[in-house]
Amino acid sequence: MSVNYAAGLSPYTNKGICGLPEVFDSPEELKAKVETLAQWIRESQYMVVHSGAGISTSSRIPDFRGPNGVWTMEERGEMPHFNTTFEDARPSLTHMALLQLQRTGHLKYLISQNVDGLHLHSGFPKDRLSELHGNMFVEECEKCGKQYVRDTVIGVMGLKPTGHYCDVTRSRGLRSCRGKLISTILDWEDSLPDRDLNRADEACRQADLALTLGTSLQIKPSGDLPLLTKRTGGKLVIVNLQPTKHLVDEVMGQLMKLLGLEVPAWAGPMLCESSGGELNILPFGAWKKEVKIELKIEENKHAVPKKRKKLDGDLGESCFFLYCKINIL
Repeated sequence: MSVNYAAGLSPYTNKGICGLPEVFDSPEELKAKVETLAQWIRESQYMVVHSGAGISTSSRIPDFRGPNGVWTMEERGEMPHFNTTFEDARPSLTHMALLQLQRTGHLKYLISQNVDGLHLHSGFPKDRLSELHGNMFVEECEKCGKQYVRDTVIGVMGLKPTGHYCDVTRSRGLRSCRGKLISTILDWEDSLPDRDLNRADEACRQADLALTLGTSLQIKPSGDLPLLTKRTGGKLVIVNLQPTKHLVDEVMGQLMKLLGLEVPAWAGPMLCESSGGELNILPFGAWKKEVKIELKIEENKHAVPKKRKKLDGDLGESCFFLYCKINIL
């Protein structure tokens, strides 16, 4: 699945650092860190979660830079393998836990680098989700911006036309839009979608807690977004480098028990367009020009690269790593 996605991308040499040694917390340290995370979530007024490929490995979708990730195996000259399809993959415990955290008011906004569609399939509200690298099940009208969520993968990548046309009816009963529909999946050199990036940026600046799950934060600018929360005085927790494909799920399972929340069972694909609540972020377009200027200044002031860079250095007491690992920064 991620193998097919990877094969559809253009050739690109700089895929980040692959196959890094994994670092593990002891069970005692892991328990203590999860307890700290649970307390921070209880105290948080605005938590944002950033998700990467590591949360989908328990759904039998390979990651990219892990010991047996797609890019790692490619570097070794080996053929990546997978045992599921996009259509057959089911949301993991972590996907469903995030849905419950949103329903109970703990999670205000979700920012994902994943293209597998599992967040939408879990029932996570579309208006509280930014899918920065696209979605294999979504095509978008290049004229009016209307998105269509399909039951099967679109089969086209790189923002290319899908062969379909928009059927949105214009105001006053005029004929339908008829704009060309394009895939939402980005290729290496494609710019991130303004709508999703701007909403993610706004949420990160409002957040007092950023939780990253299953991402090495090597892809920019997606990997820089959690640092916006840190720079504005918030806390940062990084959960990554799991020893088995289930350990992000293990962390989330422990966390939900400490919060006294049940993880809902997945009852099949469901699409939730709206959470029905107040988003607490500006409507799309209201801040678009201002955010773009801020991002440019941010890069100049802090030398944040547009390309890939490891997250390193001491980020202070309000940040930790959970090497399941949890990192609290």
